Amino acid sequence: MIQIFRESGREVGQSTIAALLKTEAEDGYIPCSDPILGFFLDGLIVHKRGRQEGTPVSAAQPAASLTKNAIVKKLRVALDLKEEDLVSILKTAGIEISKNDLSALFRKEGNKHYKECSDQILKGFLKGLAQSRRG
Repeated sequence: MIQIFRESGREVGQSTIAALLKTEAEDGYIPCSDPILGFFLDGLIVHKRGRQEGTPVSAAQPAASLTKNAIVKKLRVALDLKEEDLVSILKTAGIEISKNDLSALFRKEGNKHYKECSDQILKGFLKGLAQSRRG
């Protein structure tokens, strides 16, 4: 995880990682804010896919807010998931979604076909992803 954060241009120590992984009931718990998650997901993309040629390590500003759509999109890019993969992952979690509804999640906000990702879809995606990766 330290390396993944480093890929996004952020240095995060072992103690911070440990605090982020604790539950709310544990001492030293640090909540994972949108900027922290954004840097991690950006680093995951670079870690899994490689840095684009000629692109230096980013010193970008953290995302003030990270939508559920953006989280799913960043994970899709990082893990090189195709539409069929996403439909299968969601089906594993018990969520049936059409390709049209799925593509609406990845449109720009403001597009007439844009659809906001629901909590149910995000949770199902994360659950199905975990199940499919474990085998």
